[in-house]
Amino acid sequence: MQQPTRHFLPVSGPVARDGGSRRMAYWDWPAQPSADSRRVVICVHGLSRQGRDFDALAQALQPYTRVLAVDVAGRGESDWLADPMAYQVGTYAADLAALVLKLRAEHPEVLMDFVGTSMGGLIGMALAAQPGLGLRRLVLNDVGPVIQWEALQRIGSYLGLDPSFASEQEAVDYLASISPGFGPHTPAQWLALSRPMLRERNSRWWLHYDPAIAEPFKALVGMADEAAARQTVRDGETALWELYDAIAARTLLLRGADSDLLTHDTAAKMASRGPCARCIEFAHVGHAPTLMVLDQIAAVQEFLGAP
Repeated sequence: MQQPTRHFLPVSGPVARDGGSRRMAYWDWPAQPSADSRRVVICVHGLSRQGRDFDALAQALQPYTRVLAVDVAGRGESDWLADPMAYQVGTYAADLAALVLKLRAEHPEVLMDFVGTSMGGLIGMALAAQPGLGLRRLVLNDVGPVIQWEALQRIGSYLGLDPSFASEQEAVDYLASISPGFGPHTPAQWLALSRPMLRERNSRWWLHYDPAIAEPFKALVGMADEAAARQTVRDGETALWELYDAIAARTLLLRGADSDLLTHDTAAKMASRGPCARCIEFAHVGHAPTLMVLDQIAAVQEFLGAP
């Protein structure tokens, strides 16, 4: 399989940490020559992750589509933001819309699908709710309009801590310790998931992202008035349901059966309203399926690969 090339897209909106213009990085996995040249799948990762999370999925999709796996602002190879409070879904959705419009300008007949894990799924909902962007199929990986407060608190317990490690293996072990919801993986799979998350500096290993991505998150979950914070979350859910109900794209919802972020009840509601998502659950997995395990890859392949 051909390996990806890294590209940068200039984006507007919040400026980079150095005060200058900003770029969003993405990894371009080319389709095999026999594939339909019109087809593109955009993949977007979760809150503290990066685009190389989709390596296994991209390789599985290459026989019939090009895959672009994005590093969201402040993650991976993308520029960090000057204003920490700009690390919001609105910023990310605007950046991804710029990529969609670039692809449409280059190939007006492009057939565009979207795969989003957790935060990436929220970005996908925002894009799919805009008819002018023309997303054809949407995969939401363990996320919906209702996000459990307890899951937000769990994520807030480690996001933005900025630890460093004496060795790569120590860093890999740490990432495994905060990711029990990913479910069973082989040591080789864990290493493949973890290596792109790390950067070596001064003989120590650090996480790839700007620690300031946690600031908007902490401002919410750390509010002194928990009742007010919960109300803010509920208000956001109302807006997310409006986005979801506006989606016309065919939609697949993936859920870890033990997820603490996407409940079975919310998944059932998503199957009966808006795009009426088809839901697939994976046993012994919480938040979120990594799309590295064979049955998870096969579910996405079948959904995106159908004519």
